[in-house]
Amino acid sequence: MKYAELTAFGTPWEVCRTVDGPALEAPAPGHVNVRIAAGPINPAELLLIEGKYAAKPPLPSRLGIEGVGTVTATGDGVDNVAVGDRVMSLGRANWAEEIQAPAATVIKVPGGVDLHQLSMLKVNPATALLMLERYVALQPGDWVIQNAGNSAVGRYLIQLAVAKGLHTVNVVRRAELADELRDIGADLVLVDGDDLPERVRAEIGDANLPLGIDAVAGLGTLRLGGCLSDGGTVVNYGLLSGEPCQLTADMVVFKSITLTGFWLAKLLGSMAPAEVGALYARLAQQVEAGTLHVPVEATYGLDQLDKALEHAYRSGRSGKVLITP
Repeated sequence: MKYAELTAFGTPWEVCRTVDGPALEAPAPGHVNVRIAAGPINPAELLLIEGKYAAKPPLPSRLGIEGVGTVTATGDGVDNVAVGDRVMSLGRANWAEEIQAPAATVIKVPGGVDLHQLSMLKVNPATALLMLERYVALQPGDWVIQNAGNSAVGRYLIQLAVAKGLHTVNVVRRAELADELRDIGADLVLVDGDDLPERVRAEIGDANLPLGIDAVAGLGTLRLGGCLSDGGTVVNYGLLSGEPCQLTADMVVFKSITLTGFWLAKLLGSMAPAEVGALYARLAQQVEAGTLHVPVEATYGLDQLDKALEHAYRSGRSGKVLITP
């Protein structure tokens, strides 16, 4: 049974390997075996491999924050899933041909739905939805601004905002992305720059823009803060710039702009199991309906792990890179 393993912290394609281990045994009571079909490579994964994430796992460590597959065996006492069910894994070792996990850490998802889209259900759509719902009481017609608008989170956020009757300003680095984002519901697509606040207000006037979603940090945070209405909130969930988040004293003191952070793992850990299940049921329904989707640029087997990691590391991609064990 093959699985991906991190051997040291460093350049992803140099420090990860595919291990050919023993076949799984029959699951213990309360556990299940799941044959994994697909799981994406996320930015958080690359940061973890480089040793730049919030925590460093003990090495060697298995990899794969996300994965979807089929239950192949169940242990005694398992009643939430059955053999043959398609499930999403909440564990973090999903780049594997098969996993064994507590039944409480798998969630049944619809059959007959694109496996690639379901494999990305855990992280990015949940991040987008929770950032839209947890920090500001948005009303239909309000505006939300985000940078990294072409990212997977950015695309999900656009689609979720459309369903809620919200308008989005989407900040990107390349002008050629505009038509693609408009096609999925973006209202405005603007190339980043120091004059971003002026250009945003020239487009939307004094419309209410109470929420900024920040994946960049550094000056990216500053520019989003400058776009917000009085009392607005910037939610930071990424550090693409590698720089500390910035807001001016004027924004904080006179406009009452606030800054907070979002980390999905921490929030999920604070939620009751029923609440987590309801969250992913909502999102799975939207994937099944075709209203939530992101492009996939390439898929790789475990024997091509180094190539997959190199591909995922490239800038300027037009879609996600998936591991398909």
